[in-house]
Amino acid sequence: MSSRVLKLGTRRSALARAQSAAVARRLQQRHPGLQVDLVGIETQGDRILDKPLSKVEGKEFFTAEIDAALLDGTVDLTVHSYKDLSLERSPRLLLAAVPKREPPGDIALFAPDIRSRLAAGEQLRIGSSSPRRGSFVPDFLRRVLPAPSMPARVQLVELRGNVDSRLRRLHEPRGSARHLDGIVLAFAGLARLWADDAGLQLLRELFAPLPRMLLPLSACPAAPAQGALAIECRSDDLDTARLLSSIDDPATRRAVDAERALLAQRGGGCHQRFGATQVELPGLGALLFVRDADAVGEPLPIPPVVWTPQVALERPLGRIRAWDGSRAPTAPSEAIAEGVLRCAERLQTTAALFVTHRLSLPEQLSQHVRAQTHVWVPGIETWQALAARGVWVEGCGDGLGLAALEPLLAQPLLQLPALAEWTVLTHEQAASSWPASAVVATYRHVNTELPDAAGPASDVTHVYWHSGAQFERWRAHVPVGAHHACGSGRTSEHLRSAGVQNLRVFPQVALWRQWLGL
Repeated sequence: MSSRVLKLGTRRSALARAQSAAVARRLQQRHPGLQVDLVGIETQGDRILDKPLSKVEGKEFFTAEIDAALLDGTVDLTVHSYKDLSLERSPRLLLAAVPKREPPGDIALFAPDIRSRLAAGEQLRIGSSSPRRGSFVPDFLRRVLPAPSMPARVQLVELRGNVDSRLRRLHEPRGSARHLDGIVLAFAGLARLWADDAGLQLLRELFAPLPRMLLPLSACPAAPAQGALAIECRSDDLDTARLLSSIDDPATRRAVDAERALLAQRGGGCHQRFGATQVELPGLGALLFVRDADAVGEPLPIPPVVWTPQVALERPLGRIRAWDGSRAPTAPSEAIAEGVLRCAERLQTTAALFVTHRLSLPEQLSQHVRAQTHVWVPGIETWQALAARGVWVEGCGDGLGLAALEPLLAQPLLQLPALAEWTVLTHEQAASSWPASAVVATYRHVNTELPDAAGPASDVTHVYWHSGAQFERWRAHVPVGAHHACGSGRTSEHLRSAGVQNLRVFPQVALWRQWLGL
């Protein structure tokens, strides 16, 4: 038991105090008897609100005053949003803890009348002062906002200020110079405010009624270290360092180190037009999403994720004859009349909908998806297909399967029902594998119409299965001893339940091709 009193230095904004208060609570839970008092400190970044920081000379906009208070003994520890820390820190400061971070991605929030604006073909004013978001977000939103006849027109405008002042811009009267059609924020900040009593009251008023989209890490990776907190003390204060080490999370620290190493390669600074976010998934390993823009800020194509497998892959030896099921002909499909009728019924009442493929939601029923229904999909391709029909999609799993998405869907901020209460739309061959109570098979694959010649050859050595249905169609053609591979999610679960032993799971098919040298 500790009877110490620690003074914690923090910025004075509602978000900074909320995340510092959460750190204080966590420390007091780990060390009964410890008292942690918050000390508010105003920083230069809090005072400069009339211009983006990327256009202001200097650095340490949010940390210089707080660092000075720590070094002169006014406070004993400080809590920073890790992404605000420069790469060069004083040797007198110790990064004593990096707690487990909140989801690191961005969230786009929109004014309540956004759907009518899209229907009218109006240009949307989206607020953000991040050069990174300026390169990636407009391009992505143009592809996924449900505009009726043409891609949405998106203009990014400068936006500074605290979270509450930014949210209020979405509630300004239409026609006001301050009104915005949307803003882009770090999800983690809102999640921390939601967990704080004062922040919760604020967000219930300003956040709850707003349409939203969770931006996928593959297309819009976050700023390095976004969502993580950095807790520092003086390097010679060993007692405080020991107390803080109890809330350090090694996985978050590894991820942030990888992201900031890339930032260092690019020279650091908040002017960078690139994103880097690493996540670790059980059984799969570390995935580092990275994306860059060109010299004029135009987004470069989305590259494959940088993957560090949980179990190292040995280089393939000998002759390789591979069959890539992701490039094989697609099996014809047919609608299931009973499933389509049940889907129409579920759309009238369901609060949350997971659409596993564009074919899962019958096109004639797209207009029956209610505005208040939370719609999620596996990946960006399905998202775009549904948006083209006018369906508002909130987010996707980046093609990594539902298990990778579940922690985000469980975030209290999103107020989503438990997965068992969702409606899942899928195909007949996959319906039994879903945990939700309402799984609706709206179509089936007609695998018998695919000729044998379209499948793997009899001497194939390496096979990539695009779906469980594809595996069932051609599994008998694959010789014993062949190497099987697939993506994470339902396909891998299907293959394991079928007893496939020589199986490797890849985050993306491009990584399987790289492994084989194809």
